[in-house]
Amino acid sequence: MITVYCYSKCSTCRKALQWLEENHIEHEVVDIKTDHPDEAKLRKFHAVSGLPLKRFFNTSGIQYRELQLSKKLPDMDEDEQFRLLASDGMLVKRPLLVGKDFVLTGFRQPEWEAAVKPQ
Repeated sequence: MITVYCYSKCSTCRKALQWLEENHIEHEVVDIKTDHPDEAKLRKFHAVSGLPLKRFFNTSGIQYRELQLSKKLPDMDEDEQFRLLASDGMLVKRPLLVGKDFVLTGFRQPEWEAAVKPQ
């Protein structure tokens, strides 16, 4: 079973969930705002994904801009970045697709198709 961390008001999340439904892919939806991943999960997701940690940040989000993270992140060490991501689900790039052996940030259909291989 795959898990999708989403925010219900996010149009990209809605599009991703619609794609999963249309392709009959079983999934569990977790509200990233109220039940966001903790630091341990984020560290695991990061390790599995093989992505740079910056890709886990919602760079278009309000909190990202208000905290001026584009200026601050380069000077933060990885531990500080993980703590920050774990502090607020709205800082995490969404949707966050988590499977047994993959983690994807954002909805890019070709990447999702390759990861979940719809029927």
